[in-house]
Amino acid sequence: MKDHLESFIAEEGLPESFRRTAELVCEPLAARAQRRRIDRKRTAVIGLCGAQGSGKSTIARYAAHLLEKRGMRAVALSLDDFYLTHDARQRLAREIHPLLATRGPPGTHDVGMLGAAIDQLRTKGKVTLPRFDKATDNRTPRGTWRTIASPVDVILLEGWCVGAVSQGRAALATPVNDLERDEDPQGIWRGYVNDQLDGPYQALFARLHDLILLEAPSFEVVVGWRAEQEAKLRAKSPQKGGAGGLDETQIARFVAHYERLTRWILAEMPARADWVVTLDTERNPYA
Repeated sequence: MKDHLESFIAEEGLPESFRRTAELVCEPLAARAQRRRIDRKRTAVIGLCGAQGSGKSTIARYAAHLLEKRGMRAVALSLDDFYLTHDARQRLAREIHPLLATRGPPGTHDVGMLGAAIDQLRTKGKVTLPRFDKATDNRTPRGTWRTIASPVDVILLEGWCVGAVSQGRAALATPVNDLERDEDPQGIWRGYVNDQLDGPYQALFARLHDLILLEAPSFEVVVGWRAEQEAKLRAKSPQKGGAGGLDETQIARFVAHYERLTRWILAEMPARADWVVTLDTERNPYA
C-alpha cells in the first residue's frame, strides 16, 4: 500500500502532506464504503461534498484506488463532468437569467444524465462516462469518454454541492454579495438555483447511502483555494479565454456564484452529514 501511495503522489504531483490525508481521510473513507457495500449486498453510493479546492477529487480518486486494492470495483464520479454543455447554458442564460451561463451552481448540471449513469453503474453492462474540460468550458469529444464495466461495488460521487439542500425562500431575499445585488436584483437566478436544488438535485442525492463533508474553515479560505486551482489549470492549458485563464478579479467574480450555497453548506450540513472531516487552511485534516 505504501508503494501505491508513493506512485499516486508522484503521478498527481501532490505535496508530501497528502500522506496525512491518505491516512486520516482516504483510508477510512475506503473502509466505510466497503462496509456499506457489504451491508447492502449491492452497489454503495457514497457522496463526498467539499468546497472548491478542498481536495475532494483527489481524495475520491485515491479512495477508489484503495478499494480496488481491496478487490472491489470502484469508480470515482465528479459532478463537474456532468455540467451542461456551453450551448445549453447559453440557452438558459437567454431564457431564464444571464448568470446561468456560468457553470457550477445547481441548474447548470445534467442531473438526468448523472442519475442515469449512477443507475447504469449499479446494473450489468457497460457505462460510458462524460468528461468536461474546464479550459474550454465544454464537454470533451465523446471519443475521449471512459467506458466502465458494470455493476461496480462502490460509486464515489464528489462535488461541491453534493448532498446540499435548498434554503428557505425568505433567505433568498437578501443578497450575499455584489454579484447577487447588482446582477440578480430581483432574485430570479438565486430562486431558480434554489428550486433546482430542491427538485431534481434532491432526486439525485436520494441515491446516496452515505454523505461525507470536507469542511473548509470558511468561505474566505475557499477563494484562495480556487485561485490555486486556476493556477494549475493555466499550467496545464495555455489556451486563452478558457476557465483556466481567469485572473484575480475574474476568480473573485466566478467564486461569487458559489458563495451563497457554500456558506449555507458550511452552516447546515455538518449537523446531518454521516461524517465531517474538518480541514485547516492548507486542506490538511484535523486528527
